[in-house]
Amino acid sequence: METNAIHQQTSTQFEQIISSEALLAHWQGHRKLTRKTIEAFPEDKLFSYSVGGMRPLSALALEIMDISQDGIKGLATGEWKAISELDHTIGKPTFKTKAELLQQWDQITEQINLFWPQISDQRFLEIELAFGAYEGKVIDLLLYFIDNEIHHRAQSYVYLRALGIEPPAFWDRD
Repeated sequence: METNAIHQQTSTQFEQIISSEALLAHWQGHRKLTRKTIEAFPEDKLFSYSVGGMRPLSALALEIMDISQDGIKGLATGEWKAISELDHTIGKPTFKTKAELLQQWDQITEQINLFWPQISDQRFLEIELAFGAYEGKVIDLLLYFIDNEIHHRAQSYVYLRALGIEPPAFWDRD
């Protein structure tokens, strides 16, 4: 009985390893680096170039933007679109040029900054069903969003190198 009481007490406590502000800065640092990668990509290859059957950079960027835009709203409010409603799932980019893509990227960055203060430390521990498909703690969902972006940015690095273009340094998140 005593062990159970101890477990209940520790499972409801929040141990903070990184501040909310530092976590946001970390995510935004990755977004800045991904943006630099998109900037380095040739406009004429944005919608068509791929290696080994991977999707073009436009499709990868669209997925990152969907997850970031709709994900931050879900993390903050608990309101989630179904995965079938996301643009990358139905293959409908809302941009036609690299400039439009980057403009939307920047708008989503502002949206992240707007919604972020609504996420309390306790909220990070709550369980959510994101996009009607992924269940987990809010912190784990956010870490998945970041990991997914890093994964797709790595694909874009392969594309850039295959095109003979040096990608931005992976540590340059300023």
